[in-house]
Amino acid sequence: MRDGDALTLIDGGYPGDVSAVEYAINSLGRSPEDVQGMLLTHAHIDHMGAIVSFHERYRTPVFTDPTEVAHARRDYLEQAKGKDFIPMLHKHGVLPWLLRIARVGATRSLSIDDAQAFGSSGPLDLPGAPVPVATHGHTSGHSAYHLPQHGVVITGDALVTAHALSKVDGPQLLPQVFDHGKQDTVAALDHLAVLNAETIVPGHGPVVSMHISAAVEQARGRSR
Repeated sequence: MRDGDALTLIDGGYPGDVSAVEYAINSLGRSPEDVQGMLLTHAHIDHMGAIVSFHERYRTPVFTDPTEVAHARRDYLEQAKGKDFIPMLHKHGVLPWLLRIARVGATRSLSIDDAQAFGSSGPLDLPGAPVPVATHGHTSGHSAYHLPQHGVVITGDALVTAHALSKVDGPQLLPQVFDHGKQDTVAALDHLAVLNAETIVPGHGPVVSMHISAAVEQARGRSR
């Protein structure tokens, strides 16, 4: 998110995606040093790559939901492991996907020992003034971020629009293997549905222009 010359970075891909994130920042005419703060939707490896890199290089602070802080520090790990995909190896596309993500660092061990909890409510004091929305379920402390002034919601993995292991496109939940708590993941959709947002920026898949309540209904229908 850009606010004048200052930036807020939300999530950062795999460790191998750092150069792509840097390119995106440079395309705005800015540099990683202009990032004033970084937010995690959750502490899975495919969202932490550039976050960890920029934190180590520039000491940019990292914030996340209070419940997710211990996960970012790796006091525990709520993430699918290689063995979880063994029963799925016969399915089309699973093995190529596993090989592809391994090449961009999916098996690396990352942590952010000094990740900080953001405040309990209201806009954060960061460029763009994002408003955290508790969407616990995919991980215990997953958070989406609402930009009410722009009608945008950044849903992370609480709601996505595509995934390499999904056969459908459009608003949906991730395959269950990725969720820490399936029932909580479905319940978290209620917290998204009440937002005023018509642009959805998901953790996987393309940005879509539709009201978040309609997207939630589609995702609910596909989860049954």
